[in-house]
Amino acid sequence: MTELWALYHKEIPPFLREFASTPPMLRLKRVGMNCGCEYTRFPLFRGLAPYSRYDHSLGVALIVWHFTGIVEQSLAGLFHDVTTPVFAHVVDFLNGDHLRQESTEAGVAECLTASAEVCALLEKYGLTVEDVSDYHRYPVADNDAPALSADRLEYTMGNLLNYGFVDAAQLRGFYQDLTVGQDEYGKAELAFRTPETASSFARMALRTAKVYVADEDRFAMEVLAGLLRQALERGVLTRGDLMTTETKVIEKLRGDTACAAAWERFCGFSRMVRSAERPQEGQWLRVDAKRRWIDPLAQGKGRVSRWDNVFCEELRAFREMDFSCWLSAE
Repeated sequence: MTELWALYHKEIPPFLREFASTPPMLRLKRVGMNCGCEYTRFPLFRGLAPYSRYDHSLGVALIVWHFTGIVEQSLAGLFHDVTTPVFAHVVDFLNGDHLRQESTEAGVAECLTASAEVCALLEKYGLTVEDVSDYHRYPVADNDAPALSADRLEYTMGNLLNYGFVDAAQLRGFYQDLTVGQDEYGKAELAFRTPETASSFARMALRTAKVYVADEDRFAMEVLAGLLRQALERGVLTRGDLMTTETKVIEKLRGDTACAAAWERFCGFSRMVRSAERPQEGQWLRVDAKRRWIDPLAQGKGRVSRWDNVFCEELRAFREMDFSCWLSAE
């Protein structure tokens, strides 16, 4: 999704180019945004354009820079995913934390401190690791859901384009309508100037949210987590391998007979099978989901859910989705 960078800001400033070229950031070019689902043949994910954590992170940094012009806030946005493991939130499933998805967020400061290249650049710009290692400090970069932040904006824009839900012109319309407003508590938050655009964005973002909790997504991530667990138990992978790249991990999986067979089966998934009761045969899983959505601000009107009845009804239905069925795949 590198084509969106020019939308976020007309050019990449030199300081971002320098920090984005450090080893911790370059690793993210081989860590995907779709949590391993793009390796399957499910129609939802088949044919997706490459979209890496590097693409996303630099996009977040550009959005923060565009709206704040503050170096340390932009760098905090750049580094926010620097500790993301291979297959991203699949490792939250592996760690038993997929309903919160917080287990893979720790260690940013330690990662940056361990990089001589990052530390040299921080010294060059008169910054510290503390200045750039916690994007939660900067509300334009990150805030509490369901508010709109640079992080949520970027992955929503990227996925809307990648899933084919909108075209580039629609994305441009969303982005150009944004400004920095204030939330209910007086904190800075990205907000839309016009209610119609805020409403349209909220409904489109909810379409991506439905993909994140789709049967295909939940099942694939749980199965892939099980495969990683098997590989760790067999000594095919180490925990350290999870902090390398997907290319290297897949190569190791393919080098082991049992893991290779499981990986090929995973990659061959193309159709979901659902059952209200658990069948006696086959691999059947019941997987709950983390529901996440965006309820953006429109200047002068507040959050979309306060005044758009259509969005309210769609959001209500989304929040009441039932994930109790048993899932398998062919």
